Amino acid sequence: MIKSFDIKNFKDKSSFEVSKIFKKTYIDYKNSANTSNSKLFFKQNTKNIDKFLFQIFSYLSLNSFKHNSFVSFVALGSYARVELCLHSDIDVMILYKNSKSYDILKIIEKFVAFAWDCGLNLGLRVVNIDNIDEMYDLAKDDITIKTSLLESRYIFGSKKIYEDFELFVKNLRQIDKKAFVQEQLTTHTQRLQKYPLNMQVNLKDGYGGIREANMLFWILNVVYDVQKAKELVGTKLNYDSYKKFTIALDFLFQTRNALHTIHKKKVDTITFDTLPEVSSKLNFKNEFEFMVKLFSSLHIIHNFHSNMSSKFIRTMFFDTSNLEVLRKSRFKKGIYILENKIYCSFHRSFVDLKTLLKELISFPQTIKGFDRSYIYFASRVKMPKIINKSLKKDIKTLLTNENLYPILKLFYNSELINRLIPAFKKISNLAQFDGYHKHPVDIHTLQTVKYSMYIEDEFIKSVFNSLCKEEQILTRLIALFHDIGKGRKKDHHIIGENIFKKTMKNFGFDDEFIKMGANIIRYHDQMSRTATNEDIYSQKAILNFIGLFKNINELKILYVVTYCDICAVNKPLYNSSISTLLKELYKKSILAFENPELIKESITRVSKLNKMKTLEKYQELPNILKRKIAQISSNQMFLRLKSKDILNIAIKAKDVQNYSFDIINEDFLKIRIIRKIPLNLGYLLGRLQYMDMNSMNIFKLYDEKKNFEICFSKKALDEELYLIEEIIHESFDMSKKIRINKPIIKKDDIKIDFNHSEYLASMKINTKDQKGLFAYIAKVFDDFNIEVESAKLITSKGYAKDLILIEKNDNFYKNIKKILDLVCV
Repeated sequence: MIKSFDIKNFKDKSSFEVSKIFKKTYIDYKNSANTSNSKLFFKQNTKNIDKFLFQIFSYLSLNSFKHNSFVSFVALGSYARVELCLHSDIDVMILYKNSKSYDILKIIEKFVAFAWDCGLNLGLRVVNIDNIDEMYDLAKDDITIKTSLLESRYIFGSKKIYEDFELFVKNLRQIDKKAFVQEQLTTHTQRLQKYPLNMQVNLKDGYGGIREANMLFWILNVVYDVQKAKELVGTKLNYDSYKKFTIALDFLFQTRNALHTIHKKKVDTITFDTLPEVSSKLNFKNEFEFMVKLFSSLHIIHNFHSNMSSKFIRTMFFDTSNLEVLRKSRFKKGIYILENKIYCSFHRSFVDLKTLLKELISFPQTIKGFDRSYIYFASRVKMPKIINKSLKKDIKTLLTNENLYPILKLFYNSELINRLIPAFKKISNLAQFDGYHKHPVDIHTLQTVKYSMYIEDEFIKSVFNSLCKEEQILTRLIALFHDIGKGRKKDHHIIGENIFKKTMKNFGFDDEFIKMGANIIRYHDQMSRTATNEDIYSQKAILNFIGLFKNINELKILYVVTYCDICAVNKPLYNSSISTLLKELYKKSILAFENPELIKESITRVSKLNKMKTLEKYQELPNILKRKIAQISSNQMFLRLKSKDILNIAIKAKDVQNYSFDIINEDFLKIRIIRKIPLNLGYLLGRLQYMDMNSMNIFKLYDEKKNFEICFSKKALDEELYLIEEIIHESFDMSKKIRINKPIIKKDDIKIDFNHSEYLASMKINTKDQKGLFAYIAKVFDDFNIEVESAKLITSKGYAKDLILIEKNDNFYKNIKKILDLVCV
């Protein structure tokens, strides 16, 4: 509280000394102000500022005149409304009357200079009450002047002067009401275009901000001649809605005061830098909790203002000449459709949810929006205790509507969406602090649905139009549910997939429809990731991508949803560069679907990876190793091994610097080797050919590491194990040579496919089993530096059936004839 001064004590002090005392008093007051309870603070702050201004003027006018019959101080703006935040400008109008005895203007000039010296941020207007009529023209030309004059409050000074001013304001209120309201609406629209709702909230001028609340008061003041909106509660305003509105507005003021305290100056935008401190100051656990409360308050203020403003000004703008148009646009009793927008009376009787849903189903598919009158009507619907089967059936019908976005927007604005789709509640007002998304999750979601209905890219529109009706419905529902898993601790892709399954089943959609949608939701951002982070001209990257999807239509839906998702984040992000990348990825993926064998490999790989991700051992791994596991080169590894075995090998490979191996000698001899440095495979197999090799797998891992698993047909003697260990060590000496008898392989026994995949050639060998068969082939490959990516060697019924996948390069192409001549008889 600002302390009281005995002005007489300043008689012997200079003006400079007194100004220092006043300034210190004001600074101490601002530093000690408690803004936690905004309503209490506003009352106390207004009272203190009133008192401080009075004391300054009393000091300056002490030796000039003994009473204030020639001057009156009037508060304007937020100061007049008793909503003055800690560092806001103090808007004051000084009304005066000329006097033959005193130089009033000189005293006012002294006051202004002294007040500024004391640190007061005064917004000042000085007016001679005898010339007050001149303000009519100024107010007519400048809407901000008129609004500031409408919300005025007496502070101190001449009551007679203030009464003359009140009469002026009363007359001003009656002038050009319609033009004033129209200008308010235009200014409001322009303001929202300049400060739309986004992650960095403007508390004053933005969506749902303090200006919207002010505008509602200005309209009520002009239309109903009231000084406070609460005067209309019980007659024009619903008590519960108004109370909800005032609580939301109070939170905005509380936040604004906290922002002022942190910055020690007037600031109205919450940036990412100040967000943690604001959240903490207002006693929230984290920034997410605070933003949920803030976004919720903004929506309440915006909706209350929009609904009530539309309601109160409708009669003002009604033109009887439009009655014929109104009659022609009548859809049914009380409902009108004009330019594909639904209108009704604000006084229409409220209905239950069943009636509302049936009415929405009956509307034409061409509807593009709902007027505030219908939004208000929907917001007052009588809700049942539970959503029964009949209601679910109607909700399902609306969800399959071609015109889904306007319906969802209606549910959102009327606060029905969380009740009709309970899973939506978790993402309502949920902030996104990734520096990428402009909007909270719920707004982003609705925007994604909107773009699925209004596709501007002609190529993507053609892809969407190629889908059947059911797949188009699914596309819109995926747009609605793609981020539904956010706001939880676990991966939102998996959570979203499960929520979609549960919700769609609850509404009675069929299993195949649900399965298809759930899979796309799980991988809904994979297309943009692949397009921007992977080499889309690599067949391997393409196969890894399309392995996530069951058919071409899943890919088509994903392509459309990816476009909608990016546009909903921020329209300019969908530029020519990202458009070209996505289109190229889409076309290459469509072509890749023509090779069913490779598709099967990719699908199996994805399935094994997904199963691996459910294992606790995998979940405990660092992210860098998880990424490396996903990048394992060999598809054969995923085809041959179980998920847990792949995981164990990948984890063991992490610490291998040169090589490591295990010798298992139980029912038969098995050797497992993981190497980073080159392995002299021909030498190893040649030395061990006496053991009669039964099978071998070679899998390329990550970081240029390979895994070898060699199985023999019998168990080794215990005394042989030391020798086998020595042989393995020696096999990492690439200079070692061994003579191996050439097996008998006919050229017809070997089939080579140079186009197994874009980067691999395959060699299939089907010949009579012989000792040292693959040892000899491996030695030839070593001699020509041929790189084996994967190998599957099996002996069955006296025949060797080998599949060798070889990395395609010039070395392989140039030497294949020589290799075949050396291998074959």
